[in-house]
Amino acid sequence: MKTLFIGGTGIISTACTGLAVERGLDLTLLNRAQRGSIQGARQIVADISDVDAASAALADSNWDVVVDFISFHPDDLRKRLEIFRGKVGQYVFISSASAYQKPVTDYRVTESTPLVNPYWQYSRDKIACEEYLLAELRQDGFPATIIRPSFTYGETVIPVSFNSWERPYTVIDRMRKGLPVIIPGDGTSLWQLTHNMDFAIGLLGLLGNQATIGHAFHITTDEVLNWNQIYQATAEAAGVDTLDVVHIASDFIVACLPDQRGGLHGDKSASVVLDNSKIKRFVPDFVATRRYGEGIKRSIAWYDADPARRRVDAATNAIHDTLIAAYQKGLEAARSQLSEV
Repeated sequence: MKTLFIGGTGIISTACTGLAVERGLDLTLLNRAQRGSIQGARQIVADISDVDAASAALADSNWDVVVDFISFHPDDLRKRLEIFRGKVGQYVFISSASAYQKPVTDYRVTESTPLVNPYWQYSRDKIACEEYLLAELRQDGFPATIIRPSFTYGETVIPVSFNSWERPYTVIDRMRKGLPVIIPGDGTSLWQLTHNMDFAIGLLGLLGNQATIGHAFHITTDEVLNWNQIYQATAEAAGVDTLDVVHIASDFIVACLPDQRGGLHGDKSASVVLDNSKIKRFVPDFVATRRYGEGIKRSIAWYDADPARRRVDAATNAIHDTLIAAYQKGLEAARSQLSEV
């Protein structure tokens, strides 16, 4: 199966690339080579957003499958279709489970749950991408399959709900130093954290399957944890016996940091359980076998293996400290005033 990954070296796509090579797919990666090459996969170096350059680099090739890991806006997809229209048997678009309805009206989510997210532009753009591809399927038969990952992590990610994206070790450093960490809300909302190696099994099982054209799939673990459990498991994996937690309402955090609105109100604050019945029906061998307690140990071991990886984000530390101080000051003021009532 002649397969092209657009990207192929990110958190999700690296695991998919590795499994594709292991399974013997005829795999080519198209990217800008900013993260190096992956053994066993051919690499074409080009900027996919430059239609002329990418078309020249691909040399008018035809593909059984193209997997697009890096389109975030319909304008990105319009450029992709200029390149691949009539040259691909299946075009797999990586969308996002954050596109599902927020606020939730039913905690159990299937692929038929409405796509509505007024809180996060990222999610609305992904929804618009899906609508564009489905319109192209209806009007011109463009063979699109849609994948909606949720929070997917690998060795380089510490997948807690409030941390530095660029320097994820920051929260581990706080835990190990006995500094308080913030859990948004009361920590009881439910979540699923999927290891990228498990996600890869589901994705690769869909490739080349023409019955998936026009369908959407989410691919997640069946292990459901709340955020208190996730933080506790993370602390235990880091060798921390006593975790100092401060629960702060998501509304308070978003009021102080409006840029957190999408990630919290639009995603992680809600209790969401994604039903994996559909992916299991299409890919019978899909089973997410890596429980979070095991996966996070691997992530922390990766950081511990090299001191250069254990970089700390000073800005994230300052945000934690400032929010906690403001929250505690507010509590003290409220207690003082209420005691006089």
